[in-house]
Amino acid sequence: MKTALPPTLTGLAVALVVTAASAPAAAVPVSPAPAAATTTTAASGTGGLREVLFVGNNWDGTADVLEASGSLARIGRINVIPDKDQRMLEIYLNPVKLAYFLGIRMSVGEGHDQFVDDMYSTPDGSAVVVSRPSFADVVSVDVATGKLNWRFPVSGHRSDHMAVSPDGARVAVSASTSNTVHVLDIRTGRETGSFTTGDKPHENVFTDGGKRIWNSAIGEVNTALDDPFWDFTKGDRKITVVDAETYRTVKVVDMRQRLDDFGRKDLSDAVRPVAFTPDESKLYFQVSFFNGFLEYDVAADRITRGKTLPKNPATSEDRTTWVNDSRHHGISMSPAGDKICVAGTMDDYATVVDRATLEEGPLITASKPYWATVSGDGKSCVVSESGSDSVTAIDFATGRKVASVPVGDHPQRVRLGKVAADWTGPSPARG
Repeated sequence: MKTALPPTLTGLAVALVVTAASAPAAAVPVSPAPAAATTTTAASGTGGLREVLFVGNNWDGTADVLEASGSLARIGRINVIPDKDQRMLEIYLNPVKLAYFLGIRMSVGEGHDQFVDDMYSTPDGSAVVVSRPSFADVVSVDVATGKLNWRFPVSGHRSDHMAVSPDGARVAVSASTSNTVHVLDIRTGRETGSFTTGDKPHENVFTDGGKRIWNSAIGEVNTALDDPFWDFTKGDRKITVVDAETYRTVKVVDMRQRLDDFGRKDLSDAVRPVAFTPDESKLYFQVSFFNGFLEYDVAADRITRGKTLPKNPATSEDRTTWVNDSRHHGISMSPAGDKICVAGTMDDYATVVDRATLEEGPLITASKPYWATVSGDGKSCVVSESGSDSVTAIDFATGRKVASVPVGDHPQRVRLGKVAADWTGPSPARG
C-alpha cells in the first residue's frame, strides 16, 4: 500500500525531488580495499567452492545462504549492514539524506527500511556484493569475516536492482533517483562506467555474452495516482540498451508504442522483471498492474504474445493497495527455455507456464511472492515469499511445490552464487 510521507517531511521531500532531478550525478566511491581484501580465505578451503542461493532479507539487513537445490536447507546467514551505526549517524547529521531515508521507509519500504535489495557473489566465493536502498550504496561483504571490503555510494539517494556480467567481473546497479546505472568492478568497487536511463531505472540484464546491458526504467511507482487516467504522471518509462564496454546507447525500446500496436493500450508500459530465452531471441516481461506477462520478439522488435493469468478473488481491485504498482513481480525461465515461472505477487500464488502453449500449471499458494529464479540444478523455480518470510521451490516439470524453508524478514531477491565448500557463516572470532 502506498503511504504518504510524514506531514513534516512532505514539503522538504518535494523540494528535494525537484533538486535531485536537475542535479548532475556525483557518485564518489569510497577508497576500495586492496585486492587482497576481496580474495580472502573464503575460497581457500580444502573443499573448493559450492553453489548456493543467496536470499536478501530486505527489512532484516541480512542474507541467508541456502543449498542451491533439493531441500534448500539453510547453510548460514550474513549481516550485510555491519556498518549500520556509521551510516545512520551520517544520515541523522544530513537533513537531505534523512528526508530520503524516511521517504523510502514510508513509501517503497512499506513502513520499513530497505537494507538489501540485490546481491551477487564474487567468482571466487570470497565476498557478496549487495545493493542497499536505504543507504544509497553498494557494498562488498567478506563472507569469511563479515566485514566490508569496499563501499560505493551511488548517485542520488537510492540503489536498486543489479546484474552481474557473465564472467562475474562487473556488476551493474540502478541508482533509481538519479536515472543512472553505475557499472562497478566487482573485485575493487571502482566504477568502470555509467549511463543514463529513463525515470527510475530498475531491472538490469547483461546479454550477448556480456556485450550489452538492458535496463528498464519503471517510472514513478510510489504515488497514489494509479488510475489509468493519471498514467502520464508516471514519467519516462523505457528500455535502454547500451554497449557494455563504451556504455553508449545502442537501442531504446518504448513499450508504449509496442503495446499499442499489439492492441493493449490498456496496459502500463512500465517494464518490471524480465526473462530472456536461452538464445535471447525472445524477452518475457511483466508490467505494472498486470496479472500476466508479454512476449517480445527481439529481432522483429514487436510484442508477439501475451498471457493473462488468473486473479485471486480475495485480491482487492483497488490498485493503490498493490505494492509499488506491482500485481505480479517475478519471472524466470527453465534452462531448456520451455517453462516460465511467474510470481503472482498480489494474487498470492506462483505458477509454471508452458512457453509453447502459454497454459499455466497449478496455482501454488504463496504469500506475496516477490521474485522468481532457478535452482542450481535447473529443475525448480525458486520464489521468495515476502509475506511469510520463506523461500519455496516449485518443480518445473510438474508445477508442484517440492520444498519450502524459513528465512529472514521480507525476502526479495534470490540469486545463485558461490561460497567455500566448508563455509557455514562469518567467523565470530574474526568478525
